[in-house]
Amino acid sequence: MVTILVGIAVAISIVILVLAVYWHGREEKVVPHIENRTPFEIIARDEKSVTVATTIEFRNEGTQSAMIVDAICHPQLPFEQYDGMNVRGKIEREGVPREDDYFEALVIEHKQSVKLVAQVTLTARKNFSLEAAVAHMVDFPIEILYREVGRHEMRWSMTRIFLTAEELAKLTGSHLVQD
Repeated sequence: MVTILVGIAVAISIVILVLAVYWHGREEKVVPHIENRTPFEIIARDEKSVTVATTIEFRNEGTQSAMIVDAICHPQLPFEQYDGMNVRGKIEREGVPREDDYFEALVIEHKQSVKLVAQVTLTARKNFSLEAAVAHMVDFPIEILYREVGRHEMRWSMTRIFLTAEELAKLTGSHLVQD
C-alpha cells in the first residue's frame, strides 16, 4: 500500500514538474534593440522648435505572441538641469503616424519585430532663438516606457536612449558654447 502511495505521489510530482516547465517556456519577451536604433534626424523645424526622431526595433524573442498595450517617450530634461528648452516626447509605430499622441496597441508575433519611432520636440524658452537655446544645451536621457502583456500579467518595462548636445547641435547646424 505504501509503495502505491509513493508511486502516485511521484507520478503527480512529475506531472506538475512537466506542466511547470511547459508553461514557463511559453511566454512573450519583448526586447528593444537600442544598439541598432537609427541616428536622430530632424522631422520638423521652425524658428523656435525642432522635432527629432529615432527608430527602434522591438522584437518578441519569446515563444508566444505579445502585445504592447501602451508606450511613452519621456525625455528627462527638467528645468533645473537646463531651462532654455521645453522638451516633449511621443512614440508611435513606424509608418502609422498619429496626430493625437495616443499609442495604438499592437501585437508582435513570436520571433517578429515592430519598429517604433520615438520623437522629441524641443522648443526654445526664455525668448531664446532655437540656435541660442541649442548652443547651451546639455545631454539628456530619454526613457521609453512600454506596457506589454501576453500569457503573463501585464507589466511595464523601460529602456533608455540619450540625445547628446553635440548630436543636437550637429543636426540643427548650431555651435555649442562652453558654460
